[in-house]
Amino acid sequence: MTKDQVEAVLVRVPTRPEDRQQELAEVALEIEAELAGAGYDATPDELAAIDDEGLAGEAASEEEVAAAFAVFRRA
Repeated sequence: MTKDQVEAVLVRVPTRPEDRQQELAEVALEIEAELAGAGYDATPDELAAIDDEGLAGEAASEEEVAAAFAVFRRA
């Protein structure tokens, strides 16, 4: 995407529905935080979704947790 295309999209942002503007702003802030080397802070909605998902499923076994960490260590 060229700089002109990015600018054209950004000019149209105020014409979009409020919830979509909010979503775009959140994504832009995430990108800025990544570029600045800052950590990511989940929104209250994201934290609630994580909590809901965790409560809905079964807890992982110690073996499953160890296997998951092994994958992350290799990355």
